[in-house]
Amino acid sequence: MAHLLGLDAVSLTVGTRTLLEDVSLGLDDGLRVGVVGPNGAGKSTLLRLLARRQAPDAGRVTHAGGLRVGLLDQRDELPGGTTIRQTVHGTDETHEWARDARIRAVHAGLLGDLDLDADVATLSGGQRRRVALAALLVEDHDVLLLDEPTNHLDVEGVAWLAEHLQERFGGGSGALVVVTHDRWFLDAVCTRMWEVTGSRHGDRRGGAVRPYEGGYAAYVLARAERARQAAVTAEKRDNLLRKELAWLRRGAPARTSKPRFRLDAAAALIADEPPPRDSLELARTATARLGKQVLDVEDVTVAVPTSDGAGERVLLDDVTWRLGPGDRFGLVGVNGAGKTTLLRLLTGDVRPRSGRVRRGKTVVVATLSQDVTELDELGGLRAVEVVERERRATQVGGKELTAAQLVERLGFARERAQTLVRDLSGGERRRLQLLRLLVGEPNVLLLDEPTNDLDTDTLAAVEDLLDGWPGTLVVVSHDRYLLERVCDRQWALLGDGALRDLPGGVEQYLELRRAATRSTAVADDAPAAGADDGAAPSQAEVRAARKEVARIERRLQRIAEAEDRLHARMAAVATDHAAVLELDAEARALAAEREQLEEEWLQVAEVAG
Repeated sequence: MAHLLGLDAVSLTVGTRTLLEDVSLGLDDGLRVGVVGPNGAGKSTLLRLLARRQAPDAGRVTHAGGLRVGLLDQRDELPGGTTIRQTVHGTDETHEWARDARIRAVHAGLLGDLDLDADVATLSGGQRRRVALAALLVEDHDVLLLDEPTNHLDVEGVAWLAEHLQERFGGGSGALVVVTHDRWFLDAVCTRMWEVTGSRHGDRRGGAVRPYEGGYAAYVLARAERARQAAVTAEKRDNLLRKELAWLRRGAPARTSKPRFRLDAAAALIADEPPPRDSLELARTATARLGKQVLDVEDVTVAVPTSDGAGERVLLDDVTWRLGPGDRFGLVGVNGAGKTTLLRLLTGDVRPRSGRVRRGKTVVVATLSQDVTELDELGGLRAVEVVERERRATQVGGKELTAAQLVERLGFARERAQTLVRDLSGGERRRLQLLRLLVGEPNVLLLDEPTNDLDTDTLAAVEDLLDGWPGTLVVVSHDRYLLERVCDRQWALLGDGALRDLPGGVEQYLELRRAATRSTAVADDAPAAGADDGAAPSQAEVRAARKEVARIERRLQRIAEAEDRLHARMAAVATDHAAVLELDAEARALAAEREQLEEEWLQVAEVAG
């Protein structure tokens, strides 16, 4: 395995903080490395050092002769007056690059919805990010250094990028180093992890980079093992790493499929670790606080003006969606499909053109917005004071925590807890606003992209906090790991006005999107109207099919709820053999009906689009 680049006894100090101290690392051909660590630890600085965009204070950075290194920086520097085509391909003619299958794949994955002749100055931040990433991926680099490449990508885009990088660097041709907080992406792509520790306790010491074999799941296991070995009290066992490890072992098979993940060691570590959430207990608490009715969206249609103002676009078309006490729903969808609009419909900030939203009498809704502007008026307060203004102590997971303890639990060290709100980073503001909402004791929580700007350890702390929260939860996020970790069910907006239940989770959503892409490609290649023997469904047929899809999905939801109740009843009468047999028969009947409905759904969904 050829050596490509490395750090030799590198040290770097910024101001009074030592980011890296006597760090030596090597990157060999075929490696795919994920970089994690606290915000501000020096992850981006490490990439710039590896690319020789920044010089160390001591030590040296070595590159193999003729090495071609590409760096995606967090700062997009795309000059105005340049088209997307020029940014990605320079002066190359279309026929020169379109013959390359890899370049065509990059176009389809990142630029498919963009006009290549548009000026980059007219693009949104997310579009500029995709253009910058595409410009890097079409080049022939030996080493790619990517700083937060999944920012502004939806779930589908993240899945495409993971597959692209696996194929590109899976055969030993080059190497990849990626900084990201997307834990699903890390586990899907990376074969090794580097943990950047940053300076210790805010002093001048520290700045190590610890290597770990395997992806994110293996990294969590190794850290948990190290913590276990270092523990001197039983309290050390009750930590976030072990709880997250338990989730990884109980979650989707992809979480633990890597051979480097030592299953026996993992089983020993989590043998007595309870599930992340006691769903039945939380459901009972939620029912007591909320009553039977929470939020019912009934036959709702919402339309918004088109960008040119000449017409309107239907975001939600005759949608029915019921949220009960203790439901934990994840919401995914293509950009612009109406996810944020749906949240605003639940809060009452958006009124439907038709249909209605019914709210239970005891419902108290709180929303974590994407931009967290709610904290602007509190800029002169200290972080801990913001939480104390809402409540000085609150119950979390059956334990009473003070405002200071809550702030510390979400990663605010003592000195940061005393920092003025206006001086906090974006990630710190997001954490603080989430705490502020939770201590206000809402019983319905709507989270719009809650993982932005948060590092992996902080994300684990947020998830731990949400585990003990008994209300109704709706999460809009492109973070697949978070959705699967804190939500019990997924729903999707595919851009056609319909809201679809996803019994198969995010993977089912991706398959639906792939099927839609294939259908579009077939339609584009089909002969002109009248040239074939088939006829496209009429608008009336499509609308009828969509209503049938909605009906089937409502019935599937009721079946899922009935199955949950049956399982709870079976657990309660586990020693009564006759009762268990009777309940098991009911469960099998429901399962048979569910299978039949899922087959009907697949057939009708083809017509509904």
